[in-house]
Amino acid sequence: MLVPHDQLEQSILVIRGHRVMLDTELAKLYEVLTKTLNQAVKRNRTRFPDDFMFQLTAEEAATVRSQSVTLNGGRGQHRKYRPYAFTEQGVAMLSSVLRSERAIQVNIAIMRAFVQLREMIGANKTLAKRLNELEKKYDGQFRIVFEAIRELMTEPASKSRRIGFKA
Repeated sequence: MLVPHDQLEQSILVIRGHRVMLDTELAKLYEVLTKTLNQAVKRNRTRFPDDFMFQLTAEEAATVRSQSVTLNGGRGQHRKYRPYAFTEQGVAMLSSVLRSERAIQVNIAIMRAFVQLREMIGANKTLAKRLNELEKKYDGQFRIVFEAIRELMTEPASKSRRIGFKA
């Protein structure tokens, strides 16, 4: 497999209500420097309207940085410019400006990940709707069961992994 599917899903973030991928993650996937990716985008800026790509605010960049990595100390260790976020349409457009076989293959994998993510969200909404209908149909004695199911459907607040061995 070109790119592991779970790696792609972890690279998709929600910023400003949009599912996006950051330029640094995309550059790693395409096996190019972030600077190279951004230069290609700037040379073809008309292909990337605001709903395809946007630059993070300083606050958004700090939040993303603090959630993803621990920074190294020293000169030249940090980005000079704020990252760019690419929506699904922006990612699709990248293959046309990068013009490599790898870019095409990576884009296909990313598009499949976005589609699967949409399908999972849609399935969860359908399940929630059916659960509401069932709850209306049955009396209060099943309330605890419905609450437990809803709790299982929601994402955990923290996705941090425990360090150590599993018993």
